[in-house]
Amino acid sequence: MKAKQKKLFAELLAWLRQGRLAKNMTLRAVAAALKVPPSWVGKAETGDRRLDVVEYVRFCEVVGLDPIKGLKLAMAAKKR
Repeated sequence: MKAKQKKLFAELLAWLRQGRLAKNMTLRAVAAALKVPPSWVGKAETGDRRLDVVEYVRFCEVVGLDPIKGLKLAMAAKKR
């Protein structure tokens, strides 16, 4: 992955994590809702595991984030 792509991906993952923390949700709570191990959520948030688009949307739904907003943030960051 190119450096700029890594930066955009990292910003999107940080947005997901911040959203989860803002809702006071633990890794375990998100994992339970997604029916995955807590390590899956942790790896997804750190970029050790890539999210596909369906997983991204589902993660956003569980945490109460608008997936379109996340994509718009990534697109705006791309223009910088």
